[in-house]
Amino acid sequence: MPEPEPASAEHGLRDDLLTVLARRALTEDAARPEAVARQHARGGRTARELVTELIDPGSLVEYGRFVTAAQTQRRSDADLLDRTVGDGIVGGLATIDGRQVAVLSYDYLVMAGTQGMRGHAKTDRLLDVIDRLGLPTVFFAAGGGGRPSDTDIPTVSGLDVPTFARWAALTGKVPRIAVVGDNCFAGNAVIAGCADLIVATPRASLGMGGPAMIAGGGLGQVEAADVGPLEVMTTNGVVDLAVDDGDEVDAARHLLGYFLGHEEDWTAADQTPLRGAVPEGERTAYDIVPIIETLCDEDSVTVLRPDFAPELCTALGRIEGRVVGVIANDTRHMAGAITAAAGDKAARFVHLCDAYGFGIVSLVDTPGMMVGPDAERTGLVRRASRLLVACAQIEVPLVGVVLRRGYGLGAQAMLGGSTRAPVLTVAWPSAHLGPMGLEGAVRLGMRDHLAAIEDEGEREARVKELTAAMQEHASALNVARHNEIDDVIDPVETRGVIARVLAAAAADGRLRPRRRPLDVW
Repeated sequence: MPEPEPASAEHGLRDDLLTVLARRALTEDAARPEAVARQHARGGRTARELVTELIDPGSLVEYGRFVTAAQTQRRSDADLLDRTVGDGIVGGLATIDGRQVAVLSYDYLVMAGTQGMRGHAKTDRLLDVIDRLGLPTVFFAAGGGGRPSDTDIPTVSGLDVPTFARWAALTGKVPRIAVVGDNCFAGNAVIAGCADLIVATPRASLGMGGPAMIAGGGLGQVEAADVGPLEVMTTNGVVDLAVDDGDEVDAARHLLGYFLGHEEDWTAADQTPLRGAVPEGERTAYDIVPIIETLCDEDSVTVLRPDFAPELCTALGRIEGRVVGVIANDTRHMAGAITAAAGDKAARFVHLCDAYGFGIVSLVDTPGMMVGPDAERTGLVRRASRLLVACAQIEVPLVGVVLRRGYGLGAQAMLGGSTRAPVLTVAWPSAHLGPMGLEGAVRLGMRDHLAAIEDEGEREARVKELTAAMQEHASALNVARHNEIDDVIDPVETRGVIARVLAAAAADGRLRPRRRPLDVW
């Protein structure tokens, strides 16, 4: 065995190792205090700060640490080592709460987080590893888009860069959370847009082109903050979860936790309040979120896209430690009707749950599909039908719970197309089910009879009488008596019933990820 080379007498380390350690020190934030100070002054954090906060201490296995920008024809080596660290991206493998993940972060300290050619190559290498190892991934995506100033790698269009195709190809294979806490334009925005879920803060501005591209296209001067501000991106459904500045890392960790498996420790709220949670009168609106939070394990619920199509609530939570997806009508908006946007929102959420093995709970209180010329102009016929098509493809169990109104095609869509589509369909005692709203059914079905009553007061009294009779006929108990639903239950039993159905599905292998493509919208 050959003798080892002598170590440095002064440091106890060989010169080659000292060289590596010195170069490594140049990649750390401490080596560029002025740039870090500027980033902090504008309210941001560095890539390494974000990554360090996300992962378990000391768990990062970094890729491409020593890469610099492909700009030797324009910059000195000293300048490249100082100002183009990592070519603007930090990434590698790590753990979160001891569970294996991958993390990437564009580095706003390096040319505003723009995407360089070597940075793309680094990203491609790591995406390949993520694919091979099946790692859930968090990507801090903020940055200014593609960088046209690299000189060392011959290119004309640059359109052969495989990063976007590789990242998109991970759809349904591994969970991917994108975090946007700053300007995020062009290629960086595509990274966010291809992700399964997007977390963003008020500092974020998302757009397929930044101010320079907008001006270059002859569209005028626009401030970066005005391109795609958070309030726009939450209302239009691009952002899944908006959080305060500084909370984005915790939010990403929490969201990723849903994809990392069963939780053994959980607590449940008292279920008794569910007995009075739904108003008796059909015209009284109420907040559905407290019902979802009561049914799920305490502190486990995250509502997604709350400002987009608010008439349809989508949320992730846990029941007895097992992740579930919840779709629910919110009667405070459009009376809980299924709109075109609600169809988009619910269908995409169903795809998400099916791709990653989350059982789905549907809480139904809807008057049906939205109707009228204005609704039809939104593409309702196609977009509302997306929910039916999405539910027809799922392998995870769907459990339907009719809380109050289960009317028409809207109720059928919420139940996957039929009361027989879920593995279990139950109703609360307050529920009524029918082909349309009951009073409307009376006025339509008894139109000639009512028209023959000349006195308006007498006619309206007759409407109330007929509606009451139809309510009795459409009551949950009568529907169950005709075997059109599986049971009518005490609301306090709902959580336990769902838990037992999910346990049966888990035993049958239906709560495993399917590795199926996931619709981004």
